[in-house]
Amino acid sequence: MKHTSLIKKLSVVLAAAMLMGMTACGGTEKPSEASTETVTEAATENVTESATEAGTVSGDDVIIEPLPKPYYEHSELEDVTAISDNKFSCKYEGVSHEFILYLPDTDRCVPVVLMLHGYGESAEKFRDTSHFEEDALPEGYAVCYVTGAPNPYDATSSNGWNSGIAADGNDDVAFLFALTDYLRLNYNIDDEKLYAVGFSNGAFMIHRLAVEAGYMFTGLVSVAGKMPESIWEKRDLPDSTYTNFFQVTGSKDDVVPLNSSGTAKYAKDPAIEDVISYWVERAGIENPPEESWYNTKSLLSKYQKGRSTVIWNLLIDGGRHSWPDEKIIKININKLILEFFNEIV
Repeated sequence: MKHTSLIKKLSVVLAAAMLMGMTACGGTEKPSEASTETVTEAATENVTESATEAGTVSGDDVIIEPLPKPYYEHSELEDVTAISDNKFSCKYEGVSHEFILYLPDTDRCVPVVLMLHGYGESAEKFRDTSHFEEDALPEGYAVCYVTGAPNPYDATSSNGWNSGIAADGNDDVAFLFALTDYLRLNYNIDDEKLYAVGFSNGAFMIHRLAVEAGYMFTGLVSVAGKMPESIWEKRDLPDSTYTNFFQVTGSKDDVVPLNSSGTAKYAKDPAIEDVISYWVERAGIENPPEESWYNTKSLLSKYQKGRSTVIWNLLIDGGRHSWPDEKIIKININKLILEFFNEIV
């Protein structure tokens, strides 16, 4: 699936900043507040109510389109502070986060992969578990491990992501948008190649991103993740979106509802097979999947429409609710995820 250009995705202010000489990869130079204000005013003068309703507004050099919620509602990342060479602290709307950024050794624009940890964990923990950067950097991908935050309405909660299971919580969709804005503006990040990988609670968040913000991502990967019922109920709303998607599930995962194991029968969240079938149908993929067997029992199903729309589903025989261990399952999950990314145009 090809995505809209950055000008069409970003807010008027960011589009104005692009017009002030920033490259398509972001850049290290930010325009001055005065220059940004001037261009923003010039651009917004062309935005009329009738044109906005029509869907496209033309200025002299910029096209401004109504932006899908919740994208245009997010604020800027605050108080970004270097803790070490590649570790940073930051805040979003007063909520503290950390992130660890790894960049490949190149001057070219590079894609970036956000890594979202499981509940109660952190950026460091997910890095030490997955070591995704070790495989991704040689392939030319930047990798950003991100630490979530406790639920402000639950004093007993730990670091996690507001995947939509709880009624209230942190605005993590907006936070991740703010973080990607920061990365694009300050590093050589390719504006058209944004990916995210999540595990467990981080993978629940991946499902929320797919429905509410899929237009922002080139590809999303859920490892041991389910789609919360509240997000499933939003899937057909007019402003719902989708993107290329890769689901990884263990056949003995007791958290992700499965028709194959019978656990979906007693779950309020949808069976993961139904979620995959929904994405395949919505993408308009009519061809049967290309199937590959690992160790005779683990099955990878590739649903694809050329290389523009890619839906993969891996069912790991005997796998449980954990990050897949190559020594046990005989599958290098990092390399398979990168293969999925590389398959997408």
